[in-house]
Amino acid sequence: MSVNLTINGQPVTVPNGTTILEAAKKVNIHIPTLCENSGLCRRAICRICVVECDGSSKLVAACANNVWEGMSVVTNNSRILDARKTILELLLANHPQSCLSCVRNKKCKLQTLAESFGIRTAPFERDITNCPPTIESETIVRDMGKCVKCASCVEVCQTVQAIGAINTSRRGHKFEIRTPYGQALNESFCAFCGQCAAVCPVGAIYEYDQTAKVWANLNSGHSAIAQVSPALSAALDNEFGLAAGTITAGKMAAAIKLLGFDKVFDLTIAANACNSKLSGELEERVKNGGKLPLVSGCSQGVFRFVENFYPDLIDHLSAVTPRLIFAGKVKDSYAAAKGLNVSNITSVSFVPCLAQKYGAGAADDSAIAASKTDFALTAGELARMINLAGIDIAALPEEPFDTINIEQGSIAKQTQKETVRSFAEARKVMEAIREGKCSAQWVEILSCHNENC
Repeated sequence: MSVNLTINGQPVTVPNGTTILEAAKKVNIHIPTLCENSGLCRRAICRICVVECDGSSKLVAACANNVWEGMSVVTNNSRILDARKTILELLLANHPQSCLSCVRNKKCKLQTLAESFGIRTAPFERDITNCPPTIESETIVRDMGKCVKCASCVEVCQTVQAIGAINTSRRGHKFEIRTPYGQALNESFCAFCGQCAAVCPVGAIYEYDQTAKVWANLNSGHSAIAQVSPALSAALDNEFGLAAGTITAGKMAAAIKLLGFDKVFDLTIAANACNSKLSGELEERVKNGGKLPLVSGCSQGVFRFVENFYPDLIDHLSAVTPRLIFAGKVKDSYAAAKGLNVSNITSVSFVPCLAQKYGAGAADDSAIAASKTDFALTAGELARMINLAGIDIAALPEEPFDTINIEQGSIAKQTQKETVRSFAEARKVMEAIREGKCSAQWVEILSCHNENC
């Protein structure tokens, strides 16, 4: 069933159940938002997207209200603009003015909105919460003094991932986003999937920057190798504000070598070796009556998820990931080929997903032989290294990935494998395993919905 309406005088026809915000997008009318995020429920917390519509004397949130037949919507007049500007000014009165030192500088929704509304002064009395940033397991930084209380992180943690490590607390002006009982994420059920950071519109939650440690290792005379996912190129286009397809895998390889890395390998080297090792482990379990299905994950956060929520199914878990393969098997092979001491080799995985940072470079990471020389960096961290080195990546000639010979077994072709994305979906499969209703021989759990991971 279709609904006919007008937005700023333009006729629009959309399916029943469409929000005002979605209808406006159809006719290229921009309504600013801060808390709205596709894939999450309609929370209508920030109120930046307020509009006028007939039948209501009050301004309504475009992100949370559906259209109806014959309605007339106005998205831009003095009343609406004044309301939006006042809302922004109130948010900024409770927000640190440290944009230049913020990791989200020039990529922050609040900063962009303030600039578009021409806000240069703060008419309201400032009330900044003194809340120093906290580093969680050398993976995520929470700087809750910058939180705009949009609750997107809560929604993705509670609903999309079904973890519940972040929640809301109190009401009114005391409303805040926090962990249960104020505990550190490392002490909670957090699986460090990084989805809270992915949906945060400001710099309240972001990846822990390990670039300084990598620079220190590069400058210490260590031999350095890297693995990079070709899918990372799209994220780098976004980081540098370039058109899609500008940065190719070859340009990434060239830039990383200019940073001081001796060899740059394609992620598929470690991924293939990982799949081969897992396939061999599966065959061994099938032959000797081991626990089935075999459960594997894209990151160590998957292991944490199983340990926290399904400790009775630990025997199904295999502690193998592509990053660990790279930090171990590929690193050892490179050391042997070059006649180097493995402790003098720094290995860096440039990963498309923050989840894969968990456990990389952490002081207590016993899974890696030399944790101080093994790291995982995101596209944002790689972009900062490239900028600091003064490299114009878009202008670089392409270079091929390096090759290395590492022993890889075959992968069983008849394996019944099931891949699930997000921990909410993983819960369904784990429950089926617990009840003996899972028919798959191999279950692969991916921490997030990112198809490029």
